[in-house]
Amino acid sequence: MKIVGVAACTVGIAHTYIAQEKLENAAKKAGYDISIETQGTIGTENELTVKQIEEADIVILAVDVKIAGRERFEGKRIIQVPTEVAVKSPNKLIEKAKEVVEQEKA
Repeated sequence: MKIVGVAACTVGIAHTYIAQEKLENAAKKAGYDISIETQGTIGTENELTVKQIEEADIVILAVDVKIAGRERFEGKRIIQVPTEVAVKSPNKLIEKAKEVVEQEKA
């Protein structure tokens, strides 16, 4: 499964990067490809490419604020949660993403 996403917290510092790291580790542990873009006080980092978004099975938005470029994900399956969920329960979030993808394929 291929996952892309965006992490962005209200301050744009700590939770943004913690959410990114936790999601990446949980997805890799489950054997999935993942790319997480961060939008914080220093701007956008690890910006997702059109190809990455097209190939993704699901999009995870771990955000507490309005993000730039949300329209890029139109037509994709999206799970949106606060960054706190990605930080505290990344494995459950990745499992939920898997369930959503499998339900839609069934």
